[in-house]
Amino acid sequence: MAGWRGVLLAGATALVLAGCNANDGVSPMSKANKSLSPQTLALIQQKGMEKSSPIVVRIFKEESELEVWKETTGGEYALLKTYPICRWSGELGPKVKEGDRQAPEGFYTITPGQMNPNSSYYLSFDLGFPNAYDRAWGRSGSNLMVHGDCSSRGCYAMTDEQVQEIFALGRESFFGGQRSFQVQAYPFRMTADNMVRHRNNPNLAFWKMLKEGSDVFELTKAPPQVGYCGKRYVFNATPVDPSQKLQASAPCPDYTQPEGLAEALAARQRETDTRIASAGALQPAAPIKTGKDGGMHKVFIAKLENPELSAPGSLPAVVKPPGSDYGVATNEPAPAESIALATADTVTEASAATGVPLPAPRPADAPGGPRTAVAAATPAPAAPSLFSFFGGGSSTPPTTAPAATAPGAAPATPPPAPATQVASLDSGGFFDGLKNLFGGSTPPAPTPTTQATAPGADAAAEVPVPPVRQAPAPAPSARPAASAATAPAPRANPAPAPQASTARPAAPTSASAPPPSAGVVPRQTHPGYGTSTSTAATPPAAATGTNGAGPALRPSVTSQNEAIYGTQALPGATILTPGSFSSSVQ
Repeated sequence: MAGWRGVLLAGATALVLAGCNANDGVSPMSKANKSLSPQTLALIQQKGMEKSSPIVVRIFKEESELEVWKETTGGEYALLKTYPICRWSGELGPKVKEGDRQAPEGFYTITPGQMNPNSSYYLSFDLGFPNAYDRAWGRSGSNLMVHGDCSSRGCYAMTDEQVQEIFALGRESFFGGQRSFQVQAYPFRMTADNMVRHRNNPNLAFWKMLKEGSDVFELTKAPPQVGYCGKRYVFNATPVDPSQKLQASAPCPDYTQPEGLAEALAARQRETDTRIASAGALQPAAPIKTGKDGGMHKVFIAKLENPELSAPGSLPAVVKPPGSDYGVATNEPAPAESIALATADTVTEASAATGVPLPAPRPADAPGGPRTAVAAATPAPAAPSLFSFFGGGSSTPPTTAPAATAPGAAPATPPPAPATQVASLDSGGFFDGLKNLFGGSTPPAPTPTTQATAPGADAAAEVPVPPVRQAPAPAPSARPAASAATAPAPRANPAPAPQASTARPAAPTSASAPPPSAGVVPRQTHPGYGTSTSTAATPPAAATGTNGAGPALRPSVTSQNEAIYGTQALPGATILTPGSFSSSVQ
């Protein structure tokens, strides 16, 4: 009885395909009824399969690959062929609504009625979107296909020669008695490494659910039995109560899975979750959106760059590469900017419109920081020294020079200090009277011709653009004596200009300070005391530790996964694994 059902199903399938192909007639030479190539038939026999055995189709967006698996004589499924996808549209992630250009992701069932031999895109079969899961989430869309012509608006587009062979494999499986074949559409190969790399994507929970179905296929070597409940996919699930049914929008009833399968799936899920949780900030993460409107396999990008290279199938006269908003002719080398956009990791809207990739903005934490941010920064004036209150010496408050002023040059008129800065309390009022009471003096106003501070004082208040680095001056043999009541004389050998972010100008010593010697440990004046005189010995210029060199740059972090977004083209059709693709028609 089962044999008669298979014969009737095969006859019905032939009638359906013949009826859809009325324009071309029921002919062995029509595109829908062309036989498999001798090379493909030999590969089927080599792998222990039959021409009419059931098939499963697996699609991987990011890799731009479509796989056809076929049942062997031993009852397990094995990979027959891998076909490069010529074009798919949208971003990684499921299709949500009509017109979003997203190619579907999920599990879909293809029946003979969904095969279209009279397609406008050579040959095609409808994915059947939306399925029960998509409808439970209110998703919409129609006419989402796997077809030829290398053009996509929410579909997976192959070359005409490729889709002809895939169509023939599906047709032969229907003739062999398979009622429908399964299409598993994934964002990428569902490995733990890829899940970690896409850990920041908002679709991660959805992809974990798809990974469970992929794991079932890999563990059982058979297509998973797909069910829907609780607005999610469930695989190989059998309700404990036979009277209960799995319904996509209803809560999931208690169900069981085959012995050992649930434990194996849980172990894989724990491994993925652990690796995602332990992924550090330095571990590469894929961009959430690329801005390229889909992808194209490397072999076709290479052929666009060099039309002399071979590819699995012929390309139409004009093809729109990923990242471009215009098509390119396929009979001549594509423009360099089109190839650059197609192979870039991400593309901005502006670069897609102009055809030129825009560089990424300079990171804020890069060595040196943004140039404009450095030029705009201005340090606050130093706070008054406690020693100046008791007549221990007077000091000239540092003036803030414009960013373009050369180091060491004082402005004609000092700019007024902001009212919110504490350093403005040093002039006038209570502090002047307190200093005068203990013998102190009011700091003289700076003049354009006379500078009371050391040559490096103004440089410390500036933020040069770019920073000027001077060679360190030799340490002076003797230090000038400073009077407690007058401003110190400028030093004979000025210290090198310190960096604005860390160094402070050397302060003159008092008259009682001993000259520096090997037994005296230099001590930096406390930042809270500003630039006034200190009794501590001033360290020589060599103590700064800079030796005229710039700050040590932070080394770039090199990832071992750097080649994950590799853009080297793989010319030719050698990527068809296993076996080779033949575009010859018998």
